[in-house]
Amino acid sequence: MRFPNRKLRTVVDGEDAGVSAHFRNPFVHELRFTPLQKLKIAVMTVTLFPVRLLFAAFMMLLAWPFAFVATVGRSEDAVEPLSWWRWLVDLVLKAIMRAMWFSGGFHWVRVKGRPALPSEAPILTMAPHSSYFDAIPVTMTMASIVMKAESKDIPVWGTLIKFIRPVFVSRSDQDSRRKTVEEIKRRACSDGEWPQIMIFPEGTCTNRSCLIAFKPGAFIPGVPVQPVLLRYPNEMDTISWTWQGPGAFKILWLTLCQLHNSVEIEYLPTYTPSEEEKKDPALFAKNVRRIMAKALGLRIIDYSFEDCQLAMAKGPLRLPKHTCLLEFARLVRHLGLKAGVTDEVLHEEASRARELCGSRLDVEGFSQYLNQPMTEAVQDVFSLFEEHGKMDVREYVIALSVVCRPFRYLETIKLAYRMFEAQEDGAVVEDELAVILKTALGIGDFAVCDLFRAIDCQDKGKITFDDFCRFLEDCPDFVEQYHCLSEPIPQPSRESTSPSESQPSTNGFCADFSPRDPSTHSKKQN
Repeated sequence: MRFPNRKLRTVVDGEDAGVSAHFRNPFVHELRFTPLQKLKIAVMTVTLFPVRLLFAAFMMLLAWPFAFVATVGRSEDAVEPLSWWRWLVDLVLKAIMRAMWFSGGFHWVRVKGRPALPSEAPILTMAPHSSYFDAIPVTMTMASIVMKAESKDIPVWGTLIKFIRPVFVSRSDQDSRRKTVEEIKRRACSDGEWPQIMIFPEGTCTNRSCLIAFKPGAFIPGVPVQPVLLRYPNEMDTISWTWQGPGAFKILWLTLCQLHNSVEIEYLPTYTPSEEEKKDPALFAKNVRRIMAKALGLRIIDYSFEDCQLAMAKGPLRLPKHTCLLEFARLVRHLGLKAGVTDEVLHEEASRARELCGSRLDVEGFSQYLNQPMTEAVQDVFSLFEEHGKMDVREYVIALSVVCRPFRYLETIKLAYRMFEAQEDGAVVEDELAVILKTALGIGDFAVCDLFRAIDCQDKGKITFDDFCRFLEDCPDFVEQYHCLSEPIPQPSRESTSPSESQPSTNGFCADFSPRDPSTHSKKQN
């Protein structure tokens, strides 16, 4: 499995340009230190880090009584004229938060452009979203954000959050997403009476190597938005908090160990949507993203938070950083092949693929197999699996199972065995195991020889699914132990996720509230 022979899209200097498909995985962040950098971090750990951490905690505690007093008796559903003492509290809290960031090494925050007034742009769209340090512009502006309802019950933090009048999303309320969008529309259409709402439309953190797909939630109200760019031009990136890479505390520790941390905030001109964009939030989001990508000089790649589930899945078959399965997931989502895929559908696909008895299809045959017209996207899917102009459709079914069930790798392997196994004994040979594993990992090469010999301890020349499972129990890290890949697989930075979990929460600090079917909102406005 390999990347298709085409160029990914980017926007630089106002022109579309080709970029090699071998780009940085936006959901992976790796840190490598020189011996001198390691020495500096060690010194800072025992000197500067504890002082900064204690001072930051003290500033948070100091801010709490001011926020508590300012929120007492305040209505959550209506906005009152700002009294002089609440205005003073707002200034004090901004000063305290600025002192907290200063103590963390963010000595200067460079601001470019003119921030729009709430009446001019009720919504601020900020990107790229890469860390919880992206809260810096929130505390500078005291703009409202979208937060999980559970966060307001956290001691100290909950009181500070309530001060900025956030829009809360409740996990327990099935209708919460719709209510959240309606609340944002209500505030956005108040002619500047409510504070601006700052939204991170990417919906999750990346390593800032590109702009991934924008969720439509911020654009459904159809009001003017102001794009806001966030940059961290530091020599060493200790800021990024992605799905594979350093965890939250490690990022905090490394960042506080830096003598100085740079941050730049740039306000772009307000973007007023056209009538067509007001009716189509996805088009509105796409056009705003293009403008922001051009200003940042970054690529535009249509990966989404759903795709990062692949990056966060743990287990023996966790994906390497250069996996092609992210691109495969994007393509099948674009073609509508991922929607409605259940276990039963996958088993039907496996049966169809097995009936082909390993016959290889050309691109026209693959297009007919998918029941799709011949398009560039179909050709790109074909290119991921193609060898000498032909492909084995069983590999497509394996990849589809991985992207639809990222936390259930054993069921994917079992499905693959159903397609490849011999009818008489249910076993596969070495070459077939290599195809199964390299497709499940989304890579082109997989050194399976030593691994196969270790599993085939009786030297039968073939192994069953039960043989594979028994070996997996004894050697869960077989990919690294038997050097099956040329490079190590990075560890996910989040806590362990159970195989049955299919909807992880984002690793950004703002909740996702975009409707699961945004087209319904577009139709309502037509």
